[in-house]
Amino acid sequence: MTADYDDYRLTPEEYSKLQWRCRRGLLENDLFIGHYLERYGPQMTVREAKAMYALMDLSDNDLLDLMLRRKEPAAPLDTPDVIALLERMRKPRPSQ
Repeated sequence: MTADYDDYRLTPEEYSKLQWRCRRGLLENDLFIGHYLERYGPQMTVREAKAMYALMDLSDNDLLDLMLRRKEPAAPLDTPDVIALLERMRKPRPSQ
């Protein structure tokens, strides 16, 4: 049985493109996204990248509302993949 393509890890080139796409205009969003990419980025799967790209299509203010739990994702973003990604992104940074 072969794995679903969405479960494969991103290639370095795909990851680089995703990092570029994740640049935002609000520092707060950059902090959430940067923390996530530092922690999980190199192990991201195609499935997670698709969810991240969906979030990156939002305006900065709408994305921040999701990050801060002021809103929850609505259609078409209310998919299990996007919700799981948001939960991981919302986790506080471990104290060092």
